[in-house]
Amino acid sequence: MAALKYWLWLTTRKGLGNQGVEQVLERFGSPEQAYFADPVEYDLLPDGLAAALRDRSMDAAERIMEDCDRLGVRIMTRQDADYPSRLRQLDDAPHVLYLKGSLPDFDEEAVIGVVGTRNATEYGKTVASRLGLDLARGGAVVVSGTAAGIDTCAVRGVLQGGGTPVCVLGGGVDVPYPKGNRYLYEDVAAAGLLVSEYPPGTENLGPHFPVRNRMISGLSLGVVVVEAGEFGSGAVITANHALDQGRDVFAVPGNVDAKESRGCNRLIQQGAKSVLGAEDILCEYRSLYPAKLTRKAPLDGEEAAQRLQTAEKPSAPVRPATPVKEEEQARKPQRSGRGLTDDELALLHALGDKSMQADELVEQTQIPARRVLSALTMLQIAGWIEERPGKRFAALIQLIEE
Repeated sequence: MAALKYWLWLTTRKGLGNQGVEQVLERFGSPEQAYFADPVEYDLLPDGLAAALRDRSMDAAERIMEDCDRLGVRIMTRQDADYPSRLRQLDDAPHVLYLKGSLPDFDEEAVIGVVGTRNATEYGKTVASRLGLDLARGGAVVVSGTAAGIDTCAVRGVLQGGGTPVCVLGGGVDVPYPKGNRYLYEDVAAAGLLVSEYPPGTENLGPHFPVRNRMISGLSLGVVVVEAGEFGSGAVITANHALDQGRDVFAVPGNVDAKESRGCNRLIQQGAKSVLGAEDILCEYRSLYPAKLTRKAPLDGEEAAQRLQTAEKPSAPVRPATPVKEEEQARKPQRSGRGLTDDELALLHALGDKSMQADELVEQTQIPARRVLSALTMLQIAGWIEERPGKRFAALIQLIEE
């Protein structure tokens, strides 16, 4: 913990940046040695770095540690044994990461990045959602951002597929971007991981996103671009990072006249693999990860549509519940459970006509709490259940037995 304090001190020096931190470490060996070095030694560094190191205040480091403790955020440094090796190999790997959720063993997983434009078409949203769903069902860990459009759809698809979403952020893990994605942040933290190189409280600023993009590709075996403009697109920047890092690049073809597909079509022209579905990606890695990437029968159109019907809709605050009379309970609409995950079905069966708290559902179903919370969120989004006073959940729809 003592060493961590010096990492935070070093990485929060104004004007230092990732490359500046690297120069300091090359000169002094560790953040602690840099902190206690004779200030005369700082003069051997470029002026900007020397000035930054002369500020030895620990206020920012102590505040970050307090914030992370309060928010349940783990701080990881490049010295930690479980720091992802793929990321560590980058020339500009982050020195400190802030993590909220469950850390996958990135080096043992088939990790696929999914990126694309914020201004997605309906075609792009549908493809991104289905890719997220099918990659998750096939056993891949999916890395993306949380921006509106392709990122949001892909991540919601992963959640609907019962998979592990990892969202790399351009701000603190406690600062949702866009603001309407607050509930998506909570869902990802419950089912997967939020990760950032920026401490809690950091706003999502424009210059942060190109920096963030090299982490999405750096964590991944390959990156698939769903929709992107041809010039200046963040998704194309991510694809270029992937190429520089020796990662695979995939792209979804689109209408040659659609500006949202020009970047993808150009990437395919330049050698990216054309993707028509998740299997076009999974087949590239199945021999390397036979125990992880399983072959599953594809969902039919109706089943997939049921799971993905809310993929692009932002989660909304749960509306206040009113008591339901017995006669109203009996008139609950009926619906087939096709398209629901096993966890979601188990929770609906456990609820029946009762209202229960999350911990009661954990006890009754023996499903881990993290998965119960994630499934409850998905069922609320899809309109199957609602939360009532006292944090109790009740089914709004009766499950038809098939």
